[in-house]
Amino acid sequence: MSTKAISGRPVTPGPDLLNHFLYQMVLIRRFEERCGEMYTKGKIRGFLHLYIGQEACAVGSINALEPRDRLIAHYREHGHAIVRGIDPDRIMAELFGRVDGTSHGRGGSMHIFDTEKHFYGGHAIVGGHQPVAVGLGLADRKMGNDNVTMCIFGDGGVAEGEFHEALNLSSLWKTPVLWFCENNGYGMGLPLEKSIANDIYKLAEGYRMPAVRVDGMDVLAVYEETQKAVAHIRAGNGPYFIEAMTYRYRGHSMADAELYREKDEVAAFRERDAIERLKRRMMEDGHLDEAGFEALTQRVEEEVAQSIAFADASPQPEIQTLFDHVYHEQE
Repeated sequence: MSTKAISGRPVTPGPDLLNHFLYQMVLIRRFEERCGEMYTKGKIRGFLHLYIGQEACAVGSINALEPRDRLIAHYREHGHAIVRGIDPDRIMAELFGRVDGTSHGRGGSMHIFDTEKHFYGGHAIVGGHQPVAVGLGLADRKMGNDNVTMCIFGDGGVAEGEFHEALNLSSLWKTPVLWFCENNGYGMGLPLEKSIANDIYKLAEGYRMPAVRVDGMDVLAVYEETQKAVAHIRAGNGPYFIEAMTYRYRGHSMADAELYREKDEVAAFRERDAIERLKRRMMEDGHLDEAGFEALTQRVEEEVAQSIAFADASPQPEIQTLFDHVYHEQE
C-alpha cells in the first residue's frame, strides 16, 4: 500500500493506512523475534542482524514510495523486504537457505533480492550499495522517467569512502535518489560520537542537497518527511537526504555480546517504542481498541508461524545445482 503526495503536499494517513502501518510494524517485530529463535535452534546459520526497534523507519519511508520506484538497502533488511511486499514465506525460506527463498537459498539473511518488487538487496558490504543507488538513479534520469531510488543505509555506512563519492556524484548528476540514513547510534559496537565528528545530515548538506533529521521512532514523522522528499525528487530537483534517529534493541548481530552499552539505555529507548506510540495514538483517536490490537497480533502470529512452516518444508538445494542462479542471463 502506498499513498501519493499531491503537488508535493504530504497526505495525512487515515484510519486504514494507520492500521496498515501498525500491522506492518508488528509483523516485522514478530518476524524478527522468531528469526532470533530459529537462529538459536540452528535453522538459520551464518550472520543474522535483527531490525527490532527500527520498524518505524522501514514502514514510514517505504510506504511513501510507489511500486515502480526502486529500493536498495543494507544487510539489516528483512523489514524493508516485508514492507516492500515480498512474501514473508519466501524471505524466511531464504534465511533457512532453502530452494523456495527469494534467491533459491543462495543469498541468506544479508542478501534478500526481488527484481519484480524493484528490491535490489540486501548488501553485506558496508556502504557498498551506495554507488549502485547512484547508477539506478542515473539510469532513470537518462531514460527520462520520474522514478525514485531510495537508498537505505546505517550510520556505520557514513564512515566509508563510497558514501562521499556517491553523494558527490548524486548531486553533480542530479540523480533522483533519496538517501535514507537509519542512525541507530552504533556502527557495530562503536558509538557514533566516537567515529563521526559531525551530524550526519550536515555532511549531506555539504554536497548541496536538501538534508533533514527526523524522529525515526515516530512512523508518522518518517512518512511525512519521506513524502516531501519523494515529491521533491520526482519533480526533477535531484537528490534528498533524510537522517532518521532510531535505535536497535538487540545487538549488532546474533553474535554480539552487547558489552558496549548499558541496559538502562536500551530501556530508555523502549519507552519511545514506535509500535506502542502508534497504538496509543490510534486508541486515543478512537481508531483502535484492545480487542482490535489482540486480533492484529494473533493474525501476525499465525502468519509468521506459517512462514516458518513454509521454510521448514522447503527442500535444501541439491549439490548439482551449486552453480545455478548465480548469474543473470539477459534474454
